[in-house]
Amino acid sequence: MTPARKRRLLIVSTIILGVSGAIALLFFALGKNMNHYYELNEIAAGEAPINKAINIGGLVEIGSLKRQPGTLKVTFNVTDLQHRIQVDYEGILPDLFREGQGVMAKGLLRNDKLFIADEILAKHDENYMAKEVKAELEKSGYYQHTKTTSITTSQTQE
Repeated sequence: MTPARKRRLLIVSTIILGVSGAIALLFFALGKNMNHYYELNEIAAGEAPINKAINIGGLVEIGSLKRQPGTLKVTFNVTDLQHRIQVDYEGILPDLFREGQGVMAKGLLRNDKLFIADEILAKHDENYMAKEVKAELEKSGYYQHTKTTSITTSQTQE
């Protein structure tokens, strides 16, 4: 091998090794900061990691919301209508948060029955519109509330 070829091979090998090292470090760093979403049935089956940052989601169980007087601490259950998990959270809840509403929680799973949340996100459907915006649009005439009708089976067969 000529000296020029050896030098070229060394440069190409160094570049490939450097890029591979950078990619490995990137995936290692991202892997520690990623929050994976787990469904409640996966948590109940023991598939979710304990004491690791994860995301969970479901409905806030009706009648489960308990606030600790004088603090921002709340406890509630998240359910998928088959399984439930208790969520402890300290902080200001989103405006759309309420019982029976969809919710996402980010935090640590302590065991299969307790989740300590760092952040709560309330879900809403695609038809959601803030009260103030809706009132303003109704006042200006741009918003028209459409009435939904249900069709029965006998009506669809005609």
